Amino acid sequence: MSDNFFDIAAACFPADADSSFIELESGRRYSYRDLMEISGRYARLLAELGVAKGDRVAVQVEKSAEAVFLYLACLRAGAAYLPLNTAYTKAEVGYFLGDAEPKVFVCPPGNEAALADTAKGAGVGNLLTLGTGGDGSLADRAAGLDPEFDTVACAADDLAAILYTSGTTGRSKGAMMSHRNLSSNAATLHRIWGFRPDDVLLHALPIFHTHGLFVATNCVLMNGTGMLFLGKFDPDAVFRLLPRATVMMGVPTFYTRLLADPRLTPEAAAHMRLFISGSAPLLADTHREFRERTGHAILERYGMTETGMLTSNPLDGDRIPGTVGFPLPEVSVRVADEKTGEPVAEGGIGVLEVKGPNVFSGYWRMPEKTAQEIRPGGWFITGDVGRIDERGYVHIIGRAKDLVISGGFNVYPKEVETVIDGIDGVVESAVIGIPHPDFGEAVMAVVLRRPGAAVDEAAVVGACREQLANFKVPKAVAFVDELPRNAMGKVQKNLLREANKGRFGA
Repeated sequence: MSDNFFDIAAACFPADADSSFIELESGRRYSYRDLMEISGRYARLLAELGVAKGDRVAVQVEKSAEAVFLYLACLRAGAAYLPLNTAYTKAEVGYFLGDAEPKVFVCPPGNEAALADTAKGAGVGNLLTLGTGGDGSLADRAAGLDPEFDTVACAADDLAAILYTSGTTGRSKGAMMSHRNLSSNAATLHRIWGFRPDDVLLHALPIFHTHGLFVATNCVLMNGTGMLFLGKFDPDAVFRLLPRATVMMGVPTFYTRLLADPRLTPEAAAHMRLFISGSAPLLADTHREFRERTGHAILERYGMTETGMLTSNPLDGDRIPGTVGFPLPEVSVRVADEKTGEPVAEGGIGVLEVKGPNVFSGYWRMPEKTAQEIRPGGWFITGDVGRIDERGYVHIIGRAKDLVISGGFNVYPKEVETVIDGIDGVVESAVIGIPHPDFGEAVMAVVLRRPGAAVDEAAVVGACREQLANFKVPKAVAFVDELPRNAMGKVQKNLLREANKGRFGA
């Protein structure tokens, strides 16, 4: 058998092909037979369009069952799947298409006219569309094709996906994920989280993101069971479906919103086996309150775009609030000095580094950046500051590169600062993350104006909305007479965070 992740997952599919794979909020169900047939037709279409092993397929579509089948079709065709956040603007999409040079770009039917010139300018030969109801040119052209498709054999190190992650310089980097990266992580998570033959996943996450696609969906595939598929997180839908689910994966925002609802009771969660949280730090208070309200201790884990999951609190054992648990089996995590890379003393604080079969192979067409962030011994420098306690639990203390995680999405300050600094009348800006009860962290801009400049909060927010995805737009703007600096002239963002940490009452 090849090491193509699709083949590995398919070996776990149920013997009864009519078993449910995806059930939509509308009640429509897709079986494993549908999975094989629709992904087979999509894969055949990709092959007829000239997509060969290693070619990229870029996808910016709304969440749907068909979008999952397209992901699987790319694996079957040997292509590298390139999911794009649906919030990305036309300018941002243009950068990704120009950098990745995909053979095919898929967008919603309603966006085709707006993105046609962008795709053409980036040299994309095939622009197709896919809607949430299975409509669009991709589905239309695939409809009459033979669903039987022989999955392209791939080696473990062959490219399976490229996921773009923002860079501190403002230039996004494409993390190259291999079939081994996907399969090793999925198999490990499936095992350590104790998936059972009767498990049903409540899926309310986006699928352009590691969490919703490579953690949630891949675990379901490896279990050969079904999921209740929500287009987005909606408390009413969640409470309606909880009695039929056994596992839920979410970002901290999901859990804070559930806690704000009086319907969250032990009875509402009685059918659930496991609640999992990730993508952003879960406040210890949220963990404790959720346990008090439901009797369930949320299982928090830690991962990154470049590595999939690294650590997890135990299924059986103490799930300690404020920690992200132990390194996964076959994954090594160490705490190192940021400059030298030498391990720090036991219990000491430093930058977390990781090595294992889950770690990506490098950044797409950025060998220098890859060399900077993966040490010769194979250790990837996460940029997160942490420590490992005497019991082996990993604690995340901060982020060495000022990354802001808002609602589970990564925001690098430099990208936002570049937009704000380009506004007429702005001298300089500093973008920080401050505690927020719903989003975990909120993006905040601290701005230094030229004397007499008529720049206000609306101007800053408006400029950002025009050029950036909505999750990167500041939720608060403050104007100052000067920015605090150290002796070397560097802005002291820690002082800005401290001064503004109570703005949202978190």
